[in-house]
Amino acid sequence: MLALALGGFGIGTTEFVTMGLLPNIAHAMRVSEPTAGHAVSAYALGVVIGAPVIAAVCARVSRKKLLIALMAAFTLGNVATVVAPTFETLVLARFVTGLPHGAYFGVASLAAATLAPVGQRAKAVAAVMLGLSAANVVGVPAATWLGQHLGWRDAYVVVTVIGLATVAALLYFVPELTGIRMTNPMTELGALRRPQVLLTLVVGAIGFGGMFAVYTYISTTLTSVAGMSAGSVPLVLMLFGVGMVVGNIVGGVLADRGVDRAIFLSMIGMAVILAGFVVAAHNPYAAAAGAFLVGATGASLAPGLQTRLMDVAHEAQTLAAALNHAALNIANAAGAWLGGAVIAAGFGYTAPALVGAGLAVVGVLLFAGTVGAARRDARGAAAPL
Repeated sequence: MLALALGGFGIGTTEFVTMGLLPNIAHAMRVSEPTAGHAVSAYALGVVIGAPVIAAVCARVSRKKLLIALMAAFTLGNVATVVAPTFETLVLARFVTGLPHGAYFGVASLAAATLAPVGQRAKAVAAVMLGLSAANVVGVPAATWLGQHLGWRDAYVVVTVIGLATVAALLYFVPELTGIRMTNPMTELGALRRPQVLLTLVVGAIGFGGMFAVYTYISTTLTSVAGMSAGSVPLVLMLFGVGMVVGNIVGGVLADRGVDRAIFLSMIGMAVILAGFVVAAHNPYAAAAGAFLVGATGASLAPGLQTRLMDVAHEAQTLAAALNHAALNIANAAGAWLGGAVIAAGFGYTAPALVGAGLAVVGVLLFAGTVGAARRDARGAAAPL
């Protein structure tokens, strides 16, 4: 479990450190900050494309071998990021780095759920996701600080080292995972024919976008709106990460008690916190507290969505679990794009939070319809002929 979580730690660091270093990347590459945000969107697009393709094509590959191959590809993508000579090659490198992201988390989450005791599947999934959350406590602030002081490329050198360590840990500590039933590409792709799978993915893609709309531009929001120094940014990023750890744990506990209720509570909480961040961002202390709460409500949603997808996908669990991360990275790309759009339109750096609150509200409404459809289908199946 620790080896699997270490992979999540590396993935979380590379995904979120780009947001913390966006002003540095924009300055070094001589582009505007909203344009630099395309590097965030490119990574997310890589996740969206890679998750279903890899999960389906590699359905018959040993789960352990697949995990190792995915982490090796992730490491090479970060090497490409370090040496990228132009902004265009940087965007391409971020796209390639994102390709193994969703499949890795999908396989790792399924492995954790398979090995977990009865009634603790969501907690096991949350344990794997804890690496992603912990990255925002340690990995992202440390890499951001390093990138600010030595150069943004050095942050990705750190991620490369984490990737190599994860490959070694997977080789030596992860069992063969023979408890996971092997499928085939057509079986896995069958998940895309299930309405509940598709509806849950749409809910995640829209409802989760609010967190990324805020977090993508958090550095400039903290310095230009809250009045913080650049040196304070890594500390607030650490608070955001602590919030993600707390939210991830709470989300896992709530999902084991009731998956649908946990998803509702997380998205409603996210809408309220994001709306409040519009005001909180003008005060350094309130902004720091708001960053913690944005991270907490966002991360609390992930275990519930992951568990629900594995439940409604039936035999196509690997693809469904991977698609959860594709949906979250559609949210990442959409949130980054929408946040950049309202900033570029002149609405300021608090506008992304308002956009995010609206996305969360839409997510709540969509999930209400999704749950309603599931209940109608269940009543129809139970009705006597």
